[in-house]
Amino acid sequence: MKNNSKFVLSLHPDDNVLIALQQLVEGTKIAEGVTVRGLVPSGHKVASRVIEEGERVKRYGQIIGLATRNIAPGEHVHTQNLEMGSIGDSYEFATDTRNILLTEERSKFIGIVRPDGRVATRNYIGILTTVNCSATVARSVADYFRRDVYPEHLEAFPNVDGVVALTHSLGCAVDEQGEGLAVIRRTLAGYATHSNFASVVVIGLGCETNQIDTLLASQGLTRNFALRTINIQTAGGTSKSVAMAIDQIKEILPLANAVKRESVDVSHLVVGLQCGGSDGYSGITANPALGAAVDLLVAQGGTAILSETPEIYGAEHLLTRRAVSRDVGEKLLQHVEWWKNYCHRMNASMSNNPSSGNKAGGLTTIYEKSLGAVAKGGTSNLMDVYGYAEQVTTPGLVFMDTPGFDPISATGQVAGGANLICFTTGRGSAYGCAPTPSLKLSTNTALWNRQGEDVDLNCGSIVDGEKTVLELGREIFDLMLTTASGVRTKSELHGYGQNEFAPWQIGAIL
Repeated sequence: MKNNSKFVLSLHPDDNVLIALQQLVEGTKIAEGVTVRGLVPSGHKVASRVIEEGERVKRYGQIIGLATRNIAPGEHVHTQNLEMGSIGDSYEFATDTRNILLTEERSKFIGIVRPDGRVATRNYIGILTTVNCSATVARSVADYFRRDVYPEHLEAFPNVDGVVALTHSLGCAVDEQGEGLAVIRRTLAGYATHSNFASVVVIGLGCETNQIDTLLASQGLTRNFALRTINIQTAGGTSKSVAMAIDQIKEILPLANAVKRESVDVSHLVVGLQCGGSDGYSGITANPALGAAVDLLVAQGGTAILSETPEIYGAEHLLTRRAVSRDVGEKLLQHVEWWKNYCHRMNASMSNNPSSGNKAGGLTTIYEKSLGAVAKGGTSNLMDVYGYAEQVTTPGLVFMDTPGFDPISATGQVAGGANLICFTTGRGSAYGCAPTPSLKLSTNTALWNRQGEDVDLNCGSIVDGEKTVLELGREIFDLMLTTASGVRTKSELHGYGQNEFAPWQIGAIL
């Protein structure tokens, strides 16, 4: 990455575009022999030389699409003259792996150690639902324990972060043996056993496809003091179910409160990596800085989960090269192929991305967006690949197959064990993810100045020339430790987290 001037940034010697550091106007000379034609918004691409029709356009030294017509030097390169096109697939496996020596000196955070050895970053009581029909009961119970409404109800339990109801629209009218029900059950089981929950109450209606007993049996779960269940029909209706759940949580609270934080090894951190509302700076600032933090985490035995399969499309070849084996690389490609087939069945296209906001921020094709997105994974080896909401047991950098929609993707990561989320944004995202804290990192200083109440750290200082990627990576890593130790994020202060629970709805609704 090289600053050519105060106007543009050159990312790679092989690129034929430059990145605008501010809005560029007609007639501005931005490089030798390159004068701006028209207007080019900040974060967008401008041609650094003549690009012929059909020629490959490159950013980061990688292909992001094909020119649909001749493009003159200084001209804005975007949707009007750039498309994905067909660039072919070519994969190598385990060619860019590197020896990672785990450091003996480990960072620490102040976590909560559960009796079975799991380590939590938060201490919630959760209310889960088997089906949409029990959502109102679940929310009524959680409302009773709201600190902002009834502070006296949790006043005696300062070590409990709260009581949250995670409801959804699924659980019935599906094939009992199908993939859709299997996914929701796996997701609910991941939350029911998540380290950040001291205890969970599961509430069902009684006649739904996703029966409580079958859910528990299919996931190897059993009722105990920390895992309670209520059936509305058996309990005798709404008000009786609400009262029963409140009584159960009152019984649980003293034990849930009897925890203390202690110093634990950073290897207990499992970080879900997210980007939402991406822009032209995402792959330059926040994503590579988060990648640098991930490299620090992995070197100390921690785990990072890269996800959003449709948003690594076009950059998966970079990940297969970092896969520790051909088998791991092939597992990743199988998921990419599934998504191609899925889109075909649904009369959709993998190229129906970036979003309108992404394009307004300077991203033109999914290839370009994906190349910036994979930077969140740093340079570490890809150790394993998981299905949606599967329990992540392999340390290091791993991949989980999820949609690109952030709430669904992060829900899968938390179900898989993520006890911290790091979320980069360029356009400005408002998001939280109970019971797991979510850190938000802005890609540009303008966003930080405009929407700082939702953002925890500004990475725009990289393009401002104030800090390097590695310096910001260290700051993010330190912020991970602070947050895991109990310091609340902006999204937690705003009360985000319950409404953002969004299991992946897959399969036919009958």
